[in-house]
Amino acid sequence: MTRIPPSDRWPAATAFDAVPRPGPGLSSCRFDAAALPSVVVGQDGSCGPGIDAAGYEQRRIVAFDPASRARKPKIRATAMVFEDPQSQRLQADLDRLAPSDATVLIIGETGTGKELVSRYIHSRSRRADGPFVAVNCGAFSDTLAEAELFGFEKGAFTGALKTQAGWFEAAHGGTLLLDEIGDLPPALQVKLLRVLQEREVVRVGSRKPIPIDVRVIAATNVDLEAAVEARRFREDLYFRLNVASVRLAPLRERPGDIPPLARHFLDLHKERLGRPELSLSVEALRRLARCPWPGNIRQLENVLHNAVLLAPGPEIGADDVRLRCEGHGQGQGRASGAAEPPPSDLEGAVKALVARAIADGEADLYERLVRTAVRSAFELADGNQMRAAESLGMTRNAFRTQLAHLGAIAPRRRSGAAEPGEERASTPSLPAHSSLPARLPVRLVDLPIGYQKFGTSGILKMRGAVEQRLAAHGYRVTWTEFVSGPQMMDALGSKDVEFVATGEAPPVFAQAAGVPLVYVGYDPPAPNAEALLIRHDSPFRSTADLRGRTVALHTGSNVHYFLLRALQAYGLSLDDVRIVHMQPAAALEALLDEMVDAWAIWDPLLSSAQIRDDTRVLTDGSGLVPNHQFYLANQSFADRNPEAVAILLDEVGKAGEYAALHAAEAARSMTRDLGIDAPALELAFSRLTYGAKPLDDRAVRRQQAVADSFHASGLLKSSISVREAVWSGNWA
Repeated sequence: MTRIPPSDRWPAATAFDAVPRPGPGLSSCRFDAAALPSVVVGQDGSCGPGIDAAGYEQRRIVAFDPASRARKPKIRATAMVFEDPQSQRLQADLDRLAPSDATVLIIGETGTGKELVSRYIHSRSRRADGPFVAVNCGAFSDTLAEAELFGFEKGAFTGALKTQAGWFEAAHGGTLLLDEIGDLPPALQVKLLRVLQEREVVRVGSRKPIPIDVRVIAATNVDLEAAVEARRFREDLYFRLNVASVRLAPLRERPGDIPPLARHFLDLHKERLGRPELSLSVEALRRLARCPWPGNIRQLENVLHNAVLLAPGPEIGADDVRLRCEGHGQGQGRASGAAEPPPSDLEGAVKALVARAIADGEADLYERLVRTAVRSAFELADGNQMRAAESLGMTRNAFRTQLAHLGAIAPRRRSGAAEPGEERASTPSLPAHSSLPARLPVRLVDLPIGYQKFGTSGILKMRGAVEQRLAAHGYRVTWTEFVSGPQMMDALGSKDVEFVATGEAPPVFAQAAGVPLVYVGYDPPAPNAEALLIRHDSPFRSTADLRGRTVALHTGSNVHYFLLRALQAYGLSLDDVRIVHMQPAAALEALLDEMVDAWAIWDPLLSSAQIRDDTRVLTDGSGLVPNHQFYLANQSFADRNPEAVAILLDEVGKAGEYAALHAAEAARSMTRDLGIDAPALELAFSRLTYGAKPLDDRAVRRQQAVADSFHASGLLKSSISVREAVWSGNWA
């Protein structure tokens, strides 16, 4: 496969834009995105354009600031092949659809290349010189979905620190891909329908309509017709989206694409990993051809990547191709007649799973199946109860009941129940192995705790000691996970949680927004546990070099103040850089793909990126910020339940001490749950401070400086007094 260098002309659109409009397509060629921009030549000597299609697997893939628009990023490779007869028919359909502005609905299993097809359509359309924006609708929470799509005005909600355009505006003049459209929250389906009809958006917090010129492509792996019948998806929106539909066949139904895709991924990864001598044996190709590929192209790439990493010799043999296909009745197992193909329907698959579990003597099977279904739906919906309930065909109330049984949320209060923090009659449910006294309080107080997976309170939850200790004093603990501090502050304000732990910035913005919080404790400083990361090959040597550059930041998070101080140290302000609001899961890929120039992040995600050889720290918080961890509670709860506060902070201190003094042991035990490699966790835990204590004058002055800095920068509409929010109770 030969790449022809592109012309110098580069459209100033998004950083993931396609190259200029291609020439006529052929019946068989490769559509490659290994480099951007490029033109890829097929075996016959010509083909369509090379188009960036890597994206970010998680959520948003476009930064639409001017610097990113003009840059040509390095792209992780992805490829779609048009060599199987079925793929060639697909290409012909795409070539006919592309020139029009018709809305297209792309349907296919996960990993079949829906985004690649969308980019192909965009590249061959009249909008090819415009932006291509891809948005994952499944990533939206109900509270942020409208703001993400349609934009928001400054002050429209907590954390809206500046006016920001939404993804529709970002795609103006180009194409917008709404991926996983079937996961769009019901309330937003109505608003999307209106946008598609009126061709204008209204930002959150504004009443002024903004005209848009966007071609919409929707993609889904959900049966939308069934979702319409089940009333999970609006019928009128379905018809509006389904002007033209494209169905992508799974990889198992187009076997002619497997060998060229395998060779493509082999070439890609052996070059990156420095193993140019590697080749695929005939036996390995045969084994790849026998696999049903439930994960489709994405799974095939992962298998080849693994083979390049682990193959001992110059040729990848059948044994070097490590597949999970045997469990699906294919591969070597099927070739030997040792396994049968898996059931293709849900009921058959569950029946086979239950039969195997019963044969293995698995205990509590029914409860485990229910728990697994509820937890899986909740996680896949990113904690959105309504969407998770709909995915299971349940009412939200029934789903909440199941979540309460699992301890994921607080049990629903019945009429006449006490207010948060008051006692209510109940009998505690304790583990069978509990060593608590036989006589327990008969009245329990619900204590919902908000936590972040990577925070100190996450360590507290994993240790599991606090629940039993609090139960002995009449409290029932439930846990709710949040992505960031600002989300926890909103939940604290709505009394969905009573106790949280977060960094310096979130409580300042929350207090300014009127959240009735109190600071009940804090940990000693840990300034080097947050930093500005840059690519290892970046030319930047100090924060001053970031003037006019793009910085990824989770707005309102604990590193917001750190970024402000790091810039002030060189006479700069937040207005001197372009801030792109990003979830941490998206920011590392954005940094490596040169979508952003720097990333402000905290531990342990900082450590996870820091141990890589393709990133380095530009500056950390040492000498700039204390980086305190604060423990906060609803004021009414803390005043009524000082003993619960004391127990919580005592256990928090023990959890932090364990992680800091036994970093290696803690890292090994928690690496699987946190999804971070043990060496990175060990580094993060070694930087952890512990010993939660009441706020003293010095801590109050430091936090007041944070509030005053945000007010001086115009990010807070009015000044606040931190001292007024310090809890007056005594827990020491």
